[in-house]
Amino acid sequence: MLLKTFGWSFAVTALGLVAAVFYGGWTAFGIVAILSILEISLSFDNAVVNAGILKKMNAFWQKIFLTIGILIAVFGMRLVFPVVIVAVSAQLGPIEAVDLALTDKDRYQELVTDAHPSIAAFGGMFLLMIFLDFIFEDRDIKWLGWLERPLAKLGKVDMLSVCIALVVLLVSAITFGAHAHQHGGTHADKAETVLLAGIAGLITYMIVGGLSGYFEDKLEEEEEREHEEEEAAERAGKPKSAVKLAGKAAFFMFLYLEVLDASFSFDGVIGAFAITNDIVLMALGLGIGAMYVRSLTVYLVRQGTLDDYVYLEHGAHYAIGALAVILLVTIQYQINEIITGLVGVVLIGASFWSSVRRNKRLAEAGGDGDQEKAEVSSGV
Repeated sequence: MLLKTFGWSFAVTALGLVAAVFYGGWTAFGIVAILSILEISLSFDNAVVNAGILKKMNAFWQKIFLTIGILIAVFGMRLVFPVVIVAVSAQLGPIEAVDLALTDKDRYQELVTDAHPSIAAFGGMFLLMIFLDFIFEDRDIKWLGWLERPLAKLGKVDMLSVCIALVVLLVSAITFGAHAHQHGGTHADKAETVLLAGIAGLITYMIVGGLSGYFEDKLEEEEEREHEEEEAAERAGKPKSAVKLAGKAAFFMFLYLEVLDASFSFDGVIGAFAITNDIVLMALGLGIGAMYVRSLTVYLVRQGTLDDYVYLEHGAHYAIGALAVILLVTIQYQINEIITGLVGVVLIGASFWSSVRRNKRLAEAGGDGDQEKAEVSSGV
């Protein structure tokens, strides 16, 4: 099971490390290894959230996620995305941007750094909306009950998530604008850039998340109808027709996963520049890390880990909230990638430990599991 799920990741790791040695010797080998670990540590919460969505898909779409999805994740976000950032921000052609990335690495890094505010605003707003929609939803299972109960009540107010997100964006843009003016006004127009990029992130979340949610609801309705009509159809001897709606639902959920992965990868791509400005080594290291995140997602789904450790999803969403805040803060201040990674690991670790303690209590009580699920809430 382990080899089947992580086989491709092991193969890509071996190929990536060998390619690094041929490209730049043992120094390059070390850099790629460090980047791989960085990507995995920063993206563990990504895997947990992805698993929550992926478990609703069938085996076919899980394979699509691991094949086409990984191509988008590795080549799109870890290789093409940094080049596109430079091409757009510096108003260069794609070929010029690639040439710059390979021949003038310092200038390339400088251009990516200049584009960071818009990247952080877009990714920060997208992730913030995921976090807000999660904590404002009333759930049977609550991890931090003292916090989640009042938030669930507040969540009954329409469009509260969007309002809070827009206020956070406005504060970020104004703060950054003031900061830019204090430093000579050379980047004063970045406040507007932050605002526009943040709104773009919000709109992207609402479109992609809204469509995937709509088709998921439609799919559930269709499945209920099919279940009711199944016996009649079998008696009539009619073959069971494929539900086209399932394809649409899965497609939009897949699209949502890809946008989600893109938002998660922003911090990894930007953080990688603290280690190297060589785009080849960056693509190798982050690509290896992305493969493990993909495999880990599928492993969590197939093992039913999220069902066994019910607070894991909570911990991952709190980590998303923390990452969203960190991304928005990095518009103005630099934050060490080690801190970013540790925050996610600590929150997920705490939620896992709470899940283990809850499972022990259930085993010892031996009572009504469903009632326990509804009533038990644990502190960290």
